[in-house]
Amino acid sequence: MKVMIRRNAAGVLSAYVPKKDLEEPIVSMEKPEMWGGSVTLANGWLLALPPMAADTALPITVDARKSGE
Repeated sequence: MKVMIRRNAAGVLSAYVPKKDLEEPIVSMEKPEMWGGSVTLANGWLLALPPMAADTALPITVDARKSGE
């Protein structure tokens, strides 16, 4: 699914899923650089993100997989 990852003015990362009109903060990351690992959203969703460079500019839209159900 398409997911936009962005950082707000306070530095908090969030994920926006346009198809569900859902925006949730990212509360934990499997890897410190986030990319190529899983992130957990505040609503409990677990998203697997594609591998990318650690310095990838935000905001960015990526193909993520929802898992952990």
